[in-house]
Amino acid sequence: MYTKTIPVLWGCFLLWNLCLSSSQTIYPGIKARITQRALDYGVQAGMEIIERMLKEKNLPDLSGSESLEFLKVDYVNYNFSNIKIKAFSFPNTSLAFVPGVGIKALTNHGTANISTDWEFESPLFQDTGGADLFLSGVYFTGIIILTRNDFGHPTLKLQDCYAQVSHAHVSFSGELSVLYNSFAEPMEKPILKNLNEMLCPIIASEVKALNANLSTLEVLTKIDNYTLLDYSLISSPEITENYLDLNLKGVFYPLENLADPPFSPVPFVLPERSNSMLYIGITEYFFKSASFAYFTAGAFNVTLSTKEISNHFVQNSQGLGNVLSRIAEIYILSQPFMVRIMATEPPVINLQPGNFTLDIPASIMMLTQPKNSTVETIVSMDFVASTSVGLVILGQRLVCSLSLNGFLLISTDLKYETSSKQQPSFHGWEGLNLVSGQWRGKSAP
Repeated sequence: MYTKTIPVLWGCFLLWNLCLSSSQTIYPGIKARITQRALDYGVQAGMEIIERMLKEKNLPDLSGSESLEFLKVDYVNYNFSNIKIKAFSFPNTSLAFVPGVGIKALTNHGTANISTDWEFESPLFQDTGGADLFLSGVYFTGIIILTRNDFGHPTLKLQDCYAQVSHAHVSFSGELSVLYNSFAEPMEKPILKNLNEMLCPIIASEVKALNANLSTLEVLTKIDNYTLLDYSLISSPEITENYLDLNLKGVFYPLENLADPPFSPVPFVLPERSNSMLYIGITEYFFKSASFAYFTAGAFNVTLSTKEISNHFVQNSQGLGNVLSRIAEIYILSQPFMVRIMATEPPVINLQPGNFTLDIPASIMMLTQPKNSTVETIVSMDFVASTSVGLVILGQRLVCSLSLNGFLLISTDLKYETSSKQQPSFHGWEGLNLVSGQWRGKSAP
């Protein structure tokens, strides 16, 4: 009985772990939506790119052997090399979403002008030269499947490819062009057959080359000397009839630590809109991870020297500037003076319609270092600055406006003693709101 119980317990344990892992859904920090309008614009703008790519690319050689019965020639071995597309036209091209599958590409009634070098070999003659190949009735359809690899890069796969060229006309050039053009028509059919067999493999090869380029995209990018931004795909694109959604991780990391922040993103959806080409949704998780990453990396710790602060603080005579200027008047000219500002916690960010609020808990220390002595603290204070950041789109610009909602001075500790006759008239206080001018809490002795 005991031996039978152990496998059952192990089975229950494994099932419990499976259920637990499957319930841990990862939500994006950034969501991007590409609409049908973007695909339509991509068809127009992409043709120039495709034309440039095709003109720079050599197509594979075409080789074969044909008998020319009307000339009593048993065989003619031919090879078309250095095949280049000189011009093309795809007047009826479209891209459309296939829900849950991918993007369908369709083009028909296309034409192309191609230049090529040729070689002929037969029992009667052997020659080389140049030729122009005109293709018409070009038709292509296929579905591009979009997924992601293990590193969060987008990947593409061609499915249900079908390509056909209905007509091909060869025009030889050179001294014997009249002779060769007389038997060009019998050769057009095998050329067309070989070309149609090559088209889908050529397109699949181009998709494979594109995937190689996509795999080199940097989805973990250094922003500055403090942070990295991870915008890798966390899942395969979600495709509906009208749009495609990309779920991006959207998280900041300290430069030297890629551990996820101690909080998780929450689910969110973009509004059901498709009038614009692109929609981007950014969550609080994105901003909070940035705040946490910069705080962890020490980006919010700043020390200002005498030279950097003297002009500003001495001239500022209102609010906190009045306090700092009075201290500066006593110490700044007689000995080195420094101000050190440090965030005590990651700034708190809350998104609201049209703007977001930012609360910054921090401390400020005023320091001095007499000659041949260690650094001494004059004053240390804790405060919370509450700000609002408004976001407005004007034309193609995103305009931000910053306003200070409140500045709450939590505590003041005056530690420095001086023999100067100009003594500060304050000894310390707690909870002074410098914006409203109201007291918060008790005055310190």
